[in-house]
Amino acid sequence: MELVVVTGMSGAGKTQAIRCLEDLDYYCIDNIPPTLMLEFVNVIKRGGEEMERLAFVMDARGAKFFGDMRNVLEELRQMEDVNLRLIFLEASDAVLLNRYKETRRMHPLAQDGRIQDGIAKERELLSFAKEQASIVIDTTNLKTAALNAAIRKFIASERKKDIFSFTVMSFGFKNGIPEEADWVLDTRFIPNPFYVQSLKHLTGLNKKVQDYVMRFPKTMEFVDAQARWLLDLAPAYMHEGKYHLMIAVGCTGGQHRSVVVAEKLAQALDASDYNVILLHRELRNKPNNKNAGSYPGIL
Repeated sequence: MELVVVTGMSGAGKTQAIRCLEDLDYYCIDNIPPTLMLEFVNVIKRGGEEMERLAFVMDARGAKFFGDMRNVLEELRQMEDVNLRLIFLEASDAVLLNRYKETRRMHPLAQDGRIQDGIAKERELLSFAKEQASIVIDTTNLKTAALNAAIRKFIASERKKDIFSFTVMSFGFKNGIPEEADWVLDTRFIPNPFYVQSLKHLTGLNKKVQDYVMRFPKTMEFVDAQARWLLDLAPAYMHEGKYHLMIAVGCTGGQHRSVVVAEKLAQALDASDYNVILLHRELRNKPNNKNAGSYPGIL
């Protein structure tokens, strides 16, 4: 089990950090008391639940539980099959003060109303966590994209394939272009198997349809060209803080040509170090459905 605990100074970016971890497929819980976190992990381990990635935020909002935090972290480190990583977010006093002023929120430890006092008390309470942290990220001069990149780089040091992901979805133009699409590829230049009587009632998951679609040289040229473009541009997207692309591959009905090309494109992309998800919208793609993506290893 991968377990990430995010802590650090209030206003340093913990909310954004947990959103980033959610995008990396972590099951995230914000502001959980340490003892409840330990109990939750034990329940998951005993019950055999399929939660391999958990992330928790612990911060000053649970100040009365700080006494438990040190002991709980130590217990978690001693657990078998639990890979604990502690992310500590830091920022200068001046920046934290400005952020609180901008949001007009009270610091959770500023009992007398003075934000500066709350920041000082929090630093003292969390000093041990900073010392034990797997990584300390100073967000004083970081924008959101840079913070996300730092977290992803840290996580990706052990899970390289999660640093960037492609979702390849086949669809039919007659039912509309997927709203979430970043790229839309049109395969209607390929002769349509729908007009071949023996193939009409099959789908692109059938080998006969695949052989028919791939017999045309332009089909493979198209797949190769798109794969090269996507793999070449992935680092540029990451540089701009975008770590996921939805590639929508369309044909008229979403049954034949788009399905075949989506499958072949997913195979080409999966040969890289990136994560690839394959979906077929018009085939009602569901787990264990006979129409689900046929390419091994694609979820």
